[in-house]
Amino acid sequence: MLYNYISFKLHAIYVKKHEISMEKIIFKSFLREISFFFILASVSIALIIWIIQAVNYLDFVSEDGHNFKVYFFYTILILPKIFSRVLPLMFFISIFYIIIKYEEKNQLLIFWSNGIDKKKFLNIVIKYSLIFFLIQIFFTTIIVPESQNKARSYIRDSNIDFFPSLIKPKKFVDTVEDLTIFANSKDNDGSLRNIILKDNLNAGRSQIIFAKNGKIIQSGDNKFLILNNGKIINISVKGRTTIFNFKKTEFDLNKFSTKSTTFPKVQEQSTLKLFNCAQSLIDENIKFLYSENMHCEEGYLKNIKQELLKRTCLPLYLPLLALVACFLILKSKDNHEYSNFKFKLFVIGIIFLIISEVSIRYAGLSNKNNLIFILTPIILFLSTRAIFNNQLKFEK
Repeated sequence: MLYNYISFKLHAIYVKKHEISMEKIIFKSFLREISFFFILASVSIALIIWIIQAVNYLDFVSEDGHNFKVYFFYTILILPKIFSRVLPLMFFISIFYIIIKYEEKNQLLIFWSNGIDKKKFLNIVIKYSLIFFLIQIFFTTIIVPESQNKARSYIRDSNIDFFPSLIKPKKFVDTVEDLTIFANSKDNDGSLRNIILKDNLNAGRSQIIFAKNGKIIQSGDNKFLILNNGKIINISVKGRTTIFNFKKTEFDLNKFSTKSTTFPKVQEQSTLKLFNCAQSLIDENIKFLYSENMHCEEGYLKNIKQELLKRTCLPLYLPLLALVACFLILKSKDNHEYSNFKFKLFVIGIIFLIISEVSIRYAGLSNKNNLIFILTPIILFLSTRAIFNNQLKFEK
């Protein structure tokens, strides 16, 4: 009797271990397919968007005068931002697609025949979504701001390397700050003819230079415009003018910088710096706080709050998107409403994504709006989960 009881218990333990082992194998294969599809799809989409944006950023060379090294590093460093932006959509599509694939091939039956109920299936997928939640948080709070700031630094530290190529015949060029250049013609060797320069000096003073010809000369890292046979007109604050004729003069181009934005934007600031700035402005009730490379003042507090909420709270929609995709397991492909059901679920997922993007515009305006922004994905998740549980009871 005792022997039979012990044998029964050992058999039960063996069966239980076997079931657990089978569950791990099944879920491991399922989640591996989602991960593989996600990586393949998200990298492909990110690269397509990156190529399109890289073409648009050619203006850095053709219009702003930066060299190809600056252009290359700047475009490479926008990849993390692009990947972060496509991650929620591709995560939703990946789960959605793989569940449909499993249903079409009757592979979901493997889960149910091994004693895995739909509630457990959902819980595993939601736990899996938390991995992507942490990945997204890591990107939005650390990787993306750092890469964006690094990209901006290449522009900030570069000079106008392609200045000669920017000057086109019979066209006023104002690519750089406080300087406008016009040349009537340009020879193959780079010589310019009938040149007009307007240099906006400090304290409201300006200088206009006319020259019959000239050429840009580079000496090491320094660039000079050698001008011949012309005149210089200095205009003072009061409108008085003084005129000088010259046979040859050098005009220093090194003091000029590009019109490209070089000061870091809020999106390019580190999360810690934004948090410290917001906390200081709120707690100390001050209007301005000095911070290196950052506008830490009361007027920017709304934008800072908005950026912090976007980085930390938008990833909360990922478990919600995983939950919406899991509704697919509630209907079989043999059900005549299955096609419409798939379409409706996909539209709901897209609507949740749109809500997440639109709602950020209203964040930071007030504490009430901030609270609504934070609670929205949580409330949507809990209510959607309640609907899922109710559908399970209805099935039974």
